This record gives sequence, structure tokens and C-alpha cells, in this order.
Amino acid sequence: MPRGRSTFTKRQKEQTRQQKQRDKAERRNQRKQEKTTPGSIDEMAELHEHAAAQAALFNLGGDEPRSGKDISDGENAFKR
Repeated sequence: MPRGRSTFTKRQKEQTRQQKQRDKAERRNQRKQEKTTPGSIDEMAELHEHAAAQAALFNLGGDEPRSGKDISDGENAFKR
């Protein structure tokens, strides 16, 4: 059964509308990803700086590295 011109036009408009919606959603997702990426990089850099500061705090007390032997010595470790 042949379809009329108006049916074809409606179908074409609907397909165009759907394509525009898909394009719009894709652009929206790209913007979200662009916003997320710089923020997460800054956050990771901040965490690395914090970790480095914590490591520096733990190493402030002694010039020489500690070994497992110091812990097993008991009282002798405190007499150094």
C-alpha cells in the first residue's frame, strides 16, 4: 500500500529530530567529561602533595634509615 507524501515527511522530521537529540546528548557527555578530567587531575596532584608532606613528617626525626632490627631490640632502640 503506497504511503502518502505527508507520512514520508513526518517520518523524515522525526528521524531528524531524533538525530539532533542524539547529537545534543553526545555534546553534553563530552562537556561533562572535559569538566571531570581537569578536576580529577588537580585532585590527584593535591593528594600526591599531601602524601609527600606526610612522608616528610615521618622522616624528620632521624638522619639514618630505620631497620627492622631497631624494633626487635626493645629497650636498646630507645638508648640510641
